[in-house]
Amino acid sequence: MNAHEVEQDQVSAALTVALPAERVFAVLADPTAHPTIDGTGWVQQPVDRAPLTEVGQIFRMDMYHPDARDGDYQVANEVHVLDAPRAIGWMTGHDPGGDGRLEFGGWFWRYDLSPLGPSTTKITLTYDWSAVPGTIREYLHFPPFAPDHLANSLHHLADLATRTPHARTDPG
Repeated sequence: MNAHEVEQDQVSAALTVALPAERVFAVLADPTAHPTIDGTGWVQQPVDRAPLTEVGQIFRMDMYHPDARDGDYQVANEVHVLDAPRAIGWMTGHDPGGDGRLEFGGWFWRYDLSPLGPSTTKITLTYDWSAVPGTIREYLHFPPFAPDHLANSLHHLADLATRTPHARTDPG
């Protein structure tokens, strides 16, 4: 089952999968899985490979977008929701000066996992840009991806979680 919903300043999609929430959460908490989950081709590889375990944790990703200067860039994500195995989310930012001082643009990703039984989970993926200031909205269009991106990502997540019988245990 697939659902897609657009509201002002956020878009979400949902998918019900025949997988336990714990397995889906373990994949989401593993930054090395994110390039496979992403449906845009923008997420290239994790810079920080440690599993996501706490609010405030930063994990960086190497990215590619043809509209970015030289195509390649890096984002720094800060975990702002972590309630295993029910919810995980992060704000996306960057380090413009290369000095470790992060700036966030006002958008975030959030996955909500609702167990519908011991081996069935409804996954809702939300992309929210409600806190993006006008100065950024002047040059970035939101959402910056096609409407089917979230549904595609949920299908990639389900496929990966099906092939991943347990959480990654090495620290990176």
